[in-house]
Amino acid sequence: MLRRQSLRESAARTYARSLPIVPVRARGLTIEGADGRRYLDCLSGAGTLALGHNHPVVLEAIKKVLDSGAPLHVLDLATPVKDAFTSELFATLPGELADNARVQFCGPAGTDAVEAALKLVRTATGRSGLLAFTGAYHGMTAGALAASGGATDVRVTRLPYPQDYRCPFGVGGARGAELAAHWTQNLLDDPKSGVAAPAGMIVEAVQGEGGVIPAPDDWMRRMRRITADRSIPLVVDEVQTGVGRTGAFWAVEHSGVVPDVMVLSKAIGGSLPLAVIVYRSELDAWEPGAHAGTFRGNQLAMAAGTATLAYVRENKLAERAGILGDRILGRLRGLAAAHPCVGDVRGRGLMIGVELVDPDAAGPDDLVPPASSALALAVQQECLARGLIVELGGRHSAVVRLLPPLTLTDEQATAVLDRFADALAAAERAHIPQSPASRRATAPATAAPGPSH
Repeated sequence: MLRRQSLRESAARTYARSLPIVPVRARGLTIEGADGRRYLDCLSGAGTLALGHNHPVVLEAIKKVLDSGAPLHVLDLATPVKDAFTSELFATLPGELADNARVQFCGPAGTDAVEAALKLVRTATGRSGLLAFTGAYHGMTAGALAASGGATDVRVTRLPYPQDYRCPFGVGGARGAELAAHWTQNLLDDPKSGVAAPAGMIVEAVQGEGGVIPAPDDWMRRMRRITADRSIPLVVDEVQTGVGRTGAFWAVEHSGVVPDVMVLSKAIGGSLPLAVIVYRSELDAWEPGAHAGTFRGNQLAMAAGTATLAYVRENKLAERAGILGDRILGRLRGLAAAHPCVGDVRGRGLMIGVELVDPDAAGPDDLVPPASSALALAVQQECLARGLIVELGGRHSAVVRLLPPLTLTDEQATAVLDRFADALAAAERAHIPQSPASRRATAPATAAPGPSH
């Protein structure tokens, strides 16, 4: 089957290359492959599976719609299923936005919601420029790619995104964030900067594909003030950070920022394709059909999404993600102290990244060692060999990313960390020449774990 896939599918396939498995059953954190092996899934559909695989409340919601005889395809017509989803969604939003909001159902992918957001602010302001950030990722369609950090045909003004470990100003911390904010404000106010008044600013409260980099709360508040003072709509991309992932229901809640537009997808569909934008009603300047899509009325996704949103809210899974995420970060930082190849451990809630570096390759002018994509890939492969699925991201794909479901138990978290620690030690031994002293420091703390549970 894997051989046929490689022969038939395009060269653009991604996950299938690094995860050569054939899933046949799944429940919660666990995936079972066609070969009978079981894996702990810390990819979670790239953050889509807030409740893990096949959660009972999601399956029941889908089954209820199927058994009801309701139409599954309704374009953008009103239905009881859509009304229930919209009501539940609005109940979770920041109150200041929910009280004066409109929702646009988009094509069933986050990238189409990003496109809709960019079209919306351009229509509402009559301007065309856009402010975006280094390291950003907003999707794979043309407009979303242009706003992402890897764009080569740049038609967007790129601003510095603050980060401690690889601060673009070389200082990190609050001072680095302040310099980034000052750069942004100066660029907008300088009549000779070459940057005209933009249609909007788009930002992630935690950069996911960019390497799991949380934006400082003070900096987020500063971006809100800068944009509000200049009548620039603020668009926050919550595609991956939403629905409890970061320890708050929406990542903007950590800073108290209320954006003008929120871009939502992934977990809001309860594992099925769904994407929307929610925005202040004052921006609703579209003509009918200005942004449309054949599959924006996915009834099964709306039902699954309603069940997921309600379950996360009622069971306080966002708060649980924050508490458990702090414990996981603490243990990973303990590992970092014994493993020189771990450059940085960072994240928020259950959105966690471990940046791997080559500790012996730093030059005299390097503030931190260079990223090691080869070591990160080796760690990912060692994890898979131990029944743990993780993702890579960040600059040079050197950040090992953990995105477990919000239903992760303490016991499962321990199993994940044990397997990761063993994989890290094995990859480090194989890829980094070590002295006897460093070999003692990096010996695995735990035995290889047994079968998943």
